[in-house]
Amino acid sequence: METLSLFPFMSYWWVYLAFLGLISVMLLLDLGVFHKQSHEVSMKEAAIWSAVWVGLALLFQVGLYYFSLWQFGKDPRLLAIDGFSAPAAAQQVSLEFLTGYVVEKSLAVDNIFVFLIVFKFFAIPARYQHRVLFYGILGALCFRALFIAAGSVLMRYEWVLWFFGAFLIVTGIKILLGSEHTPDPSQNRVLKWLRKFIPVTPELHGDKFFVRKGSVLWATPLFMALVFLEMSDIVFAVDSVPAIFAITREPLIVFTSNIFAILGLRSMYFLLAGVMHRFHLLNYGLGLILVFVGLKMTVLTHWFGGKFPITWSLGIIASILIASIVGSLLIKPAAASKQALPPAP
Repeated sequence: METLSLFPFMSYWWVYLAFLGLISVMLLLDLGVFHKQSHEVSMKEAAIWSAVWVGLALLFQVGLYYFSLWQFGKDPRLLAIDGFSAPAAAQQVSLEFLTGYVVEKSLAVDNIFVFLIVFKFFAIPARYQHRVLFYGILGALCFRALFIAAGSVLMRYEWVLWFFGAFLIVTGIKILLGSEHTPDPSQNRVLKWLRKFIPVTPELHGDKFFVRKGSVLWATPLFMALVFLEMSDIVFAVDSVPAIFAITREPLIVFTSNIFAILGLRSMYFLLAGVMHRFHLLNYGLGLILVFVGLKMTVLTHWFGGKFPITWSLGIIASILIASIVGSLLIKPAAASKQALPPAP
């Protein structure tokens, strides 16, 4: 179903504003109350926050369903182009949100590997990692909003859909073939460029990103880790944002599902960092998911007259994800696979 016209920004700007207000309140509570003092995040705390963010996403999905049901029932002209009833359209919208959320949550696994590498490289203690991730994800929200705004315009053109669909397929195949390169912070051009203009202290200074020595402002390794995480997320957004646009063309759904998935990324990292080596087949599952959404964006959508069933999409993506997790637990990894994974901090 084409949903681009269901929630036009000019008519629903207040929904975006209310959503951002909710997110702002949660972030203020997170940093200003629950993580006011830097400390090592325990498994229990990570599990609780993971449940909170997932629960909020699911509550939002339910709210989106009833809001859509009310809105489409109030103005059935919105559905005339596709001939959907209000309940069917509301269900479609809510399932598109859930599918987009699952896709983004799955692709976020790659971020966890990068977090492990970066924190080890810059020797960031566990008690300061939440602070880096908080501001890193805050920046990621801004970058994702820009990507989604640009995507909502570009995705209207047929050639853009084919371009990004092909890009996702190629990226998925590269992951399946194991040709993805592990990022090396020491070779990052942005960090090298920053070091030319900003002196960097060799040691940490508590949870500070900058310290002043005399009249000179120095950056700390904490700030350099933050910059690398921001640059990495821009790279990941190139994959993840088009992948969600393959699920739905509605910017509101793309934006909210993407933001909810990112907000739960910190707690997911602290929950899974120590056991990521057990899921050695998960990358193959992510590769298959990218190939599928790339095919959906291009070939499958055309084969099904522009309306590839969203229930099929959700079922296929969930099945791939579950199979890769269960397979990882049942099949022992090769020794080379174990060595390839970075150790937990």
